[in-house]
Amino acid sequence: MSTVMLAGSTVDVDPEGFLEHPEQWSEPIAEEIARTNGIQSLTERHWQVVNFMRTTYLESGSAPSIRSLGKTSGVPIKELYELFPKGPAKLAAKIGGIPKPRGCI
Repeated sequence: MSTVMLAGSTVDVDPEGFLEHPEQWSEPIAEEIARTNGIQSLTERHWQVVNFMRTTYLESGSAPSIRSLGKTSGVPIKELYELFPKGPAKLAAKIGGIPKPRGCI
């Protein structure tokens, strides 16, 4: 675990840059993580996915898989890949301040 500064806040991250403590997350942190991962601006559709990922994780203790995300988030899989080109479930989880979903490389 290491400590980094994101959006003016000190947060703990794992070696891949995922927040270690979801309670350290904020929307400005999400926006900075998105920018550093090639998404210049989070649209309403991005937020829909990020908030869905966060809510699911906080309620169940695990992040949804890409298949589940495409079926239950209201955003089809094809659009998920357009919104989060580097791997929708993994990148949305990182932006949402939650651990990497199981099965993501």
